[in-house]
Amino acid sequence: MKEENLLPVYIRSFGAWIPERRVTNEELSRTVDTSDEWIRSHTGIGARHLAEDSQATSDLAVGAARSAVERAGMDMQDIDCIVVATATPDYVGFPATACVVQQALGLKKIPAFDVTAGCTGFIYALEIAMAFMKDSHMKNILVIGAEKLSSIVNWDDRDTAVLFGDGAGCAVISSEASSFQLEDRSSRKFTRPGIIDSVLYTDGTGYDSLTVPAGGSRNPIRGGMVKKEDVSLHMDGRRVYNFAVKAVSDIIKELAERNELSYDDIDWIVPHQANSRIIQAAAKRLKIPLDKFFMNIEDLANTSAASIPIALSEMQGKNLLRPGDVVLTVGFGAGLTYGGNLFTW
Repeated sequence: MKEENLLPVYIRSFGAWIPERRVTNEELSRTVDTSDEWIRSHTGIGARHLAEDSQATSDLAVGAARSAVERAGMDMQDIDCIVVATATPDYVGFPATACVVQQALGLKKIPAFDVTAGCTGFIYALEIAMAFMKDSHMKNILVIGAEKLSSIVNWDDRDTAVLFGDGAGCAVISSEASSFQLEDRSSRKFTRPGIIDSVLYTDGTGYDSLTVPAGGSRNPIRGGMVKKEDVSLHMDGRRVYNFAVKAVSDIIKELAERNELSYDDIDWIVPHQANSRIIQAAAKRLKIPLDKFFMNIEDLANTSAASIPIALSEMQGKNLLRPGDVVLTVGFGAGLTYGGNLFTW
């Protein structure tokens, strides 16, 4: 894909909101049949952050949105659209979590809607938002990944309870002129900030490997006794793991090859933070140094659609992203969905 064909859309800033309550593996092992050693060795997770009972997904999303807009040096009234990727909406059905976020941010007469693509949600939402900007009046869009997974986890099930955390991340994408000055990197193929390419896929044969059994139209809750197992997350861990390793490898390879990039040309790979072993296996399969992959799963666990924007926000805050860096994101999740974005910072 040649640079002259790029849409004039770039990522202006990232922001995040992480709950204050931090639960370590040791603390979790007091109520769940597990141990710090087992969790770390199988997942790479050391702790997770959990929202308060009084907080909803929209509250986390609002915090991330304000952080990203402030970091961009913008006014909230400059926002033309809100897209929220989440698997844990405030309400089942209506209204969309994005509508609650819109009201909380004091924005009026702009579109606001949710995207449901599991842990790949942010990647899907970013591509959808970029398409919205094409041939439209929109200049700035909030793309938010937000999850309160603690609300759908069965805390008696050690196979899932140890894996997940709460949080939200947000990107401000803009079609207005970039104020960033790129470094002298004339040897680079892409020399200006912009979203270069995306790939989105779904393997529907795996839809039943990651589900919440009850509460939807197929199995609605209509009174009577409701078992927590029926309204909690169920996962076929081995099936998802095998899918994820291949999905991560395939997406990285496809985005690199179709944009005529070597792995050396890519400065950072930011994967969905689900399991460090998945990332290690993919890196080994592709023969890419592990230090090219940014990981923060040790302290945050799996935050689903929020994990990639939270990671990117942390990278921006630590000045790990340099102007002109080529960044590849890759995700996988319920559906089974998978995909990736490629952009220049």
